[in-house]
Amino acid sequence: MADLHYHAFPESHHNAPKHAHRHEKLADDERVEASVYVKPHPVATVFTSHEAVLADRAKRHDPDIAIIRQFAADHGLTVIEADARRRLVRLAGTAKAMGEAFKVELNWYGAEGARFRGYTGALQLRSDIAGIVESVLGLDTRPVAQPRLIKSAQAAATAYLPNQIGALYGIPTHETGAGQCIAIIELGGGYHESDITASFGAMGLTPPTVVAVSVDGASNAPTTANSADGEVGLDIQVAGAIAPGAKLAVYFTPNTDAGFADAVTAAATDTTNTPSVMSISWGGPESGYSTQGLNTLNSALRDAASAGVTVTVASGDNLATDGQTDGAVHVDFPASSPYVVGCGGTSITVSGGAIVAESVWNSGTSGGGGGISTVFPIPSFQSGVTLPANVSTGGTGRGVPDVAGDADPATGYQVTVDGQTFAVGGTSAVAPLWAGYFALINQARGSRLGFVNPALYAHAADFREITNGNNIPSGTSLGYDAGPGWNACTGLGVMRGAALFTALKSAATSPVV
Repeated sequence: MADLHYHAFPESHHNAPKHAHRHEKLADDERVEASVYVKPHPVATVFTSHEAVLADRAKRHDPDIAIIRQFAADHGLTVIEADARRRLVRLAGTAKAMGEAFKVELNWYGAEGARFRGYTGALQLRSDIAGIVESVLGLDTRPVAQPRLIKSAQAAATAYLPNQIGALYGIPTHETGAGQCIAIIELGGGYHESDITASFGAMGLTPPTVVAVSVDGASNAPTTANSADGEVGLDIQVAGAIAPGAKLAVYFTPNTDAGFADAVTAAATDTTNTPSVMSISWGGPESGYSTQGLNTLNSALRDAASAGVTVTVASGDNLATDGQTDGAVHVDFPASSPYVVGCGGTSITVSGGAIVAESVWNSGTSGGGGGISTVFPIPSFQSGVTLPANVSTGGTGRGVPDVAGDADPATGYQVTVDGQTFAVGGTSAVAPLWAGYFALINQARGSRLGFVNPALYAHAADFREITNGNNIPSGTSLGYDAGPGWNACTGLGVMRGAALFTALKSAATSPVV
């Protein structure tokens, strides 16, 4: 070790936490865990099988994993998990040992009753690992994402059972999702079996098989004081309503940069439940992530897509500013990742059992997120649509969302959570809606859709465009208008359920590049 030196790792830079107070430095003997991801060695190949992709990835990354193991041993750190398929080594050790290994001081911070670990500035990497490390996550445990749901404030809100929403969009019921598994990523909360029984009873459906999977020590932890329970309940009840024959595997993970990435990689490589679809209803503004945190979550999503997992992500519920007050527009990540299906929000008007009008969901203070990424360039699947410039920067980039669905809590979904039945909305409902739909298609195909974005854009005619409304917050000019073709409020639009089903049933799979 004497001839080894350290290099600055600028991608790991963290500013001081906003609206938080530093309490004290961690005691030397406090236990700290961290997730070290090695850089990917991606190959542009058409998906063959889940098993083949994972075996190939393990072979390519095994040597890098061995180097991280040696680094850990040199610093007295324990390897608590190592998986070359995930490009991940999870380490544990004392705060002193971690600090010496990555040249960082760890402190405790507090904000609004929450306590978390954090650091400021950038880590340093020893020369033997500097060239292979993509990220060191989990040393800083500040929350990185929020659930994307809104409970209706209207006592008389019109609420539809989730399977009624499916019927309104013409989602076929001749498939049930049997033989498929939908992964649901949750950064908090939990579910009660009694809520599942009640909600599916109301829909006249047999409850699906739901299993809880622990990631990084998190677990199914429902409590009536936890607003995240609403997110968990909504995700399960909507995905299960659309694909009642599918298994639902709910991956509970800490709300940290490490937890988010670890849950995605765990689900994508799970050979017990083998999900073919993944639903994510959590996110935050692109600007809120560290560079390494965003890079690794994005590469984890790319790895999932290359392993044949179709990923749907809520685009946010705070209109074009994504809830930021800096006078600029922002898009939500991971919805802005080019490897996922970003899901935007609409408001529906129903008469005679059919949707007779549909517009962008915008209550003035909340509504579907969307816009132009400042991080990701225009992906090839969007090369054939006209994308607007970012209204704040004038720049080009990946357009968000790709698709849409009912998300207005005033015309929302009836769910049962913590024993209470109420109406809820948000783009959180749209991600599991589409996830359930893709599970049905996978069953009908007898194979995985995998990276579905190119096929969606190739079949734009099988969407109903949403041309009315905007995602501009009241009192500002920050946002975008709906209109013909793709728009930065609702993407390609909403599904013509039966027509798009037929098209995707026979669509060719696309390589992940």
